[in-house]
Amino acid sequence: MDRPAAGLSALLKAVSAGRMQATVRELAGDRYAGRRVGTPGGQAAAIWLIERLGELGAATALSGFDVAGVRELYATPVLEWSTSGQAQRLQHRRDFVEHLASADLAHTHSAPLAAVSEADLHGRWVLAGAADWGRACELAEAHGAVGVLTVRGTDAEGWMPKMIAGPPARQVPVIALRTEVHARLAEALASGPVQVTASMPLRQITTRGHNVHARFPHPAQGDASRVRVLLSAHYDGVGDDPDRRLPAAADNASGVAAVLEAARVLTAAPLGALELMVAFLDAEEAGAWGSAHHAPTLPPDTLVINLDGAAQLHEAAAVEAGGPAHALLATLDRAARLTGVPLKAGAMASDNRRYAAAGLAAIGVGMGMPGYQTPAETPDRVQPDTLLTAARLLVATVMLLIT
Repeated sequence: MDRPAAGLSALLKAVSAGRMQATVRELAGDRYAGRRVGTPGGQAAAIWLIERLGELGAATALSGFDVAGVRELYATPVLEWSTSGQAQRLQHRRDFVEHLASADLAHTHSAPLAAVSEADLHGRWVLAGAADWGRACELAEAHGAVGVLTVRGTDAEGWMPKMIAGPPARQVPVIALRTEVHARLAEALASGPVQVTASMPLRQITTRGHNVHARFPHPAQGDASRVRVLLSAHYDGVGDDPDRRLPAAADNASGVAAVLEAARVLTAAPLGALELMVAFLDAEEAGAWGSAHHAPTLPPDTLVINLDGAAQLHEAAAVEAGGPAHALLATLDRAARLTGVPLKAGAMASDNRRYAAAGLAAIGVGMGMPGYQTPAETPDRVQPDTLLTAARLLVATVMLLIT
């Protein structure tokens, strides 16, 4: 590992894990309710971030945009099944979850269960495998079935993660069962009649997202010497369930905390020709709408580093480069060697791709998201050392770009 120069070394030492942990705890707090786009909690998080950036001396702005197709679970779904009078009630997000193509079913509907291969599907719930759920939906729609039960796995901790963007809605409700539950239901159906009672209160809405933008003061420089850098991270989450908290600490309060801390440290140093910008983006979880709205407004020479997840570094940080990013990637690699951060090429399907698609040099960096989009994504699982690693990598990269 190369050794950083004395000035850079002092900046790296100024990075505070405590400040970043406090940011994560704040954004994962109850009052923000999971920070879903278009909610009061999401808007409150944006205001809090504007205030923090303003304290650092940045010129700040809030930029609004419309977001369509957001899935909103407006009540807790119900699913139970019975055989010979023996009822089993299942737990939402543990045993079953909303399928993103589901139609809205506001109230419980009880009906017999049928296999997708049966001739008579009218007025029945249809049990389908993962590979044939689409065909099952077509059959259900054509024959007047109540809805479709399909299958989906869980994470390592037994949760079924929440998502809020997906394919177009079908004309029937679609519910995804945990693999083991699906197998038990299929076994019960093979032995005799099964009655299913379920609701799926899931609607698609159009709402309003808000990006947080900050531009820091810089000395007047000619165009030839100026270096424009944008540090970005999305601040939105998938939002709380009606009866359960989803704190969104790792995805992506951790990334926001590291970017905010890097900006704090950088703006305390002489930045010469650097024009530093920060964007905290909304609606990433709904399809990266915030970055799609922002990217076309940037000068073509802007260098973008997007941080999506800085909670649990395992073997290496995942890096994806897009657009004309060869020089930026080389600088990031040098900064990683200076700070002792192992890097690996890895898919980063986040806001960095929107910037790259707009022709900008863009790099996405990710350092782990324990509990991803589940109730287990809590602040205590965000590792202080990973936050330090992420913020120091950002600081070192920016300083190398201007030296």
